[in-house]
Amino acid sequence: MAKSKDVQVTIILECTSCVQNGYITKKNQHNTPIRSKLKKFCPYCYKHTIHREIKK
Repeated sequence: MAKSKDVQVTIILECTSCVQNGYITKKNQHNTPIRSKLKKFCPYCYKHTIHREIKK
């Protein structure tokens, strides 16, 4: 039986314009080793902005 490694990692996305923590999601660490950027709706800015992954 194979070992169970934590491939899925929980990340926090932060808005780039207002610097507020907005979203918590998961990503596969083996497929995307670099920090991810997603365009999502920011409830603090009330517009769609780029959200970046931050350190925990």
